[in-house]
Amino acid sequence: MSTPQPRPEILGVSPYVGGESKLAGVNRTIKLSSNEGAFGPSPGAQAAFRATSEEIHRYPDGSAADLRAAIGRRFDLDPDRIVCGAGSDDLIYQLCLAYGGAGTELIMTEHGFSIYQIAGQYAGTRVVKVPERNRTADVDRILAAVSPATKSVFIANPNNPTGTMLTQREMERLRAGLPAEVLLVIDAAYAEYVDRADFDAGTLLVNANDNTVMTRTFSKMWGLGGMRVGWAYAPAPIVDVLNRVRGPFNVSIAGQAAAIAALAEPGWLERCRTHNLEYRAKLTTALRAAGIAVGDSEGNFVLADFDTDAKADAANAFLRTRGLIVRGVRGYGLPTCLRITVGTAEEISLVSDALTEFMKSHG
Repeated sequence: MSTPQPRPEILGVSPYVGGESKLAGVNRTIKLSSNEGAFGPSPGAQAAFRATSEEIHRYPDGSAADLRAAIGRRFDLDPDRIVCGAGSDDLIYQLCLAYGGAGTELIMTEHGFSIYQIAGQYAGTRVVKVPERNRTADVDRILAAVSPATKSVFIANPNNPTGTMLTQREMERLRAGLPAEVLLVIDAAYAEYVDRADFDAGTLLVNANDNTVMTRTFSKMWGLGGMRVGWAYAPAPIVDVLNRVRGPFNVSIAGQAAAIAALAEPGWLERCRTHNLEYRAKLTTALRAAGIAVGDSEGNFVLADFDTDAKADAANAFLRTRGLIVRGVRGYGLPTCLRITVGTAEEISLVSDALTEFMKSHG
């Protein structure tokens, strides 16, 4: 008997695999696999979430007007040029569907965020992966890969899982080198963690062009990964497109309320950024002292390279016996590496001590 069949390219999509949350047989599990904020949600966000409990039978404001206004105030942006979504992934999917399709190409880098490939293939677009240089996006190689079929370029800055970033000068060179009809999508999910004068999350390029989009998320520093809240800042014509195709009620009442409160929490961003800078450096120093290669990172995680697949797998297994869950990144073309989220001070101490002990017998 025949059965319904999807478009052929759908069966070529490799499902996204999130970071593990639980381990059997251990008394305490410490999750450092999903780059979640070290301190969880802010007190204000938690209170706002609880306060919505009697309203969850109501549909949310589909335009997320209050949330867009709060984002605009926090980041000095025009709320009319902001679109909210169920996480930034939601908006990435909509951009791929709206600007892709059969006969088009999407360019990303070889270690770029896997959702770009999944969403691109879902849209029927051919996804072109461009080699990186020292695990960093290479502007010249991206530009060389552009063809008449290229409709979009997706770049995470900073990049997950490598932690590397392009300076504002390089991002400007990328935009200037792309044809005007090619959409540049800057995924700035980790922008809040960057503390460098030569970095811009994407605002400047969006303001200067009519073919560039910046996507952001509340899932990292703001501690709302479970609420699924993201947003995009874009030129008016692209905002119009996104509002035509997004789900009509794509951000829940609770998600909107929690995100608004998170943005208003006094000192939250500063506290989280200061902690991340300090403990990302401590984790990097400890792992390097143990003999593990660790690249410089601009996110809330580090990428530890164990040189061989077998050693990375053994390190991962060793950590799991201690209840420590980190992220293997074989699916990103980095089989010798583990990605480790910057957690609390205690968590960083535990993972540093465990890997130091591991390297004493595997160095």
